[in-house]
Amino acid sequence: MADIVKKPLKITETVLRDAHQSLIATRMTTEQMLPIVDKMDKVGYHSVECWGGATFDASLRFLKEDPWERLRKLRDGFKNTKLQMLFRGQNILGYNHYSDDVVEYFVQKSIANGIDIIRIFDCFNDLRNLQTAVKAANKEKGHAQIALSYTLGDAYTLDYWKETAKKIEDMGADSICIKDMAGLLVPYKATELVEALKEGTKLPIQIHTHYTSGVASMTYLKAVEAGADVIDTAISPFSMGTSQPATEVMVETFKGTPYDTGLDQNLLAEIADYFRPIQEDALKSGLLNPKVMGVNIKTLLYQVPGGMLSNLVSQLKEAKAEDKYYAVLEEIPKVRKDFGEPPLVTPSSQIVGTQAVLNVLQGERYKMVTKESKKVLSGEFGQTVKPFNPEVQKKCIGDVTPITCRPADLIEPQLEKFEKEVAPWKQQDEDTLSYALFPAVATEFFKYREAQQTKVDASVADEKNKAYPV
Repeated sequence: MADIVKKPLKITETVLRDAHQSLIATRMTTEQMLPIVDKMDKVGYHSVECWGGATFDASLRFLKEDPWERLRKLRDGFKNTKLQMLFRGQNILGYNHYSDDVVEYFVQKSIANGIDIIRIFDCFNDLRNLQTAVKAANKEKGHAQIALSYTLGDAYTLDYWKETAKKIEDMGADSICIKDMAGLLVPYKATELVEALKEGTKLPIQIHTHYTSGVASMTYLKAVEAGADVIDTAISPFSMGTSQPATEVMVETFKGTPYDTGLDQNLLAEIADYFRPIQEDALKSGLLNPKVMGVNIKTLLYQVPGGMLSNLVSQLKEAKAEDKYYAVLEEIPKVRKDFGEPPLVTPSSQIVGTQAVLNVLQGERYKMVTKESKKVLSGEFGQTVKPFNPEVQKKCIGDVTPITCRPADLIEPQLEKFEKEVAPWKQQDEDTLSYALFPAVATEFFKYREAQQTKVDASVADEKNKAYPV
């Protein structure tokens, strides 16, 4: 048994990123966030996760907001708290691999605009896909945290995790996160895992899980007792279900123990009171689907992460095939096995999930194959722990020879090309990166932004004319 940690447990608050991503498809606006920032800043969190993941795409696509502007406003408000983001390695925040120069520039701009801690992960745990981002974060004096996407399967032994942790330390990371997207890490396995990681590395260990399978709070308890240094939690109105355990519950759990967080429950209650009406409105509008609020122990069978469940519901709703929900859940582990048993996390979760939806809706497996599925089976996303199903690979990509090198080695520098293409719309350096990740969505946003500015200019001119008629 690991020695008891005689130091306070640290808490990362997820309400401004993963909690609303998991429960309301990342639809919380900057305007909804800003009024509570001052109170959140007084709590004494280890960090507040507020950017990255799907927030970037959702801001541009659905909220018509500039994600960079959101980050700057949050940075202005959080004067004493570290801000954290989720970064998908060579995918950055998009769904494809980008060239090293784009990855480096994105890390540089993220830190320049206010990010302190960059949690970097790869959907296959292919560490080659993390090297560039980690080096860039080190260069910019940011905190590089590598997240291991936790999953189950024959290949994922304690030795696998321990050896991977050692490699992460050697890469120059500042800390390690166990990223348990689907709530698959059960309490006593958490003890074993944290103890193994502590043997493999001296780096601080952070645990991130979701309540989907119902065991998350107990998992945190055992992980902390085994020596985990930081846990991710969500303020209660946006906790549980496919989100994280509630911040207040975990603070109370460790009160009066060697792990006491020292956080003020009265202050946390005020923050919860602020978010409660936002949660209630989301429930009334249908944005918050009751399906993602409960517990589903079958998660341990399907291995479907929180954010993926809410997306799955939307996909089936659009196809008017909500009755196929459980059939799709049963198809997902089969597709995952065919694809080399990768962890299910963005973008592999979306790729496997969408392919499973197609397999069910078409009534024949791999009759229709997405271009992303083909990329996975061609090695364009990197190496999986297990080999692909050769029959499925042949059916989907034919005679294409899969690549075996680090995928980004085959990508020429792209930054200059993106700079040229975005020139007509560019108002800030960061626009190049928004465009690089989501060209069509960003262009739509730039047009919207221009139209809004024209309206404001016209309104100002109108007011001037009223004040000083010609």
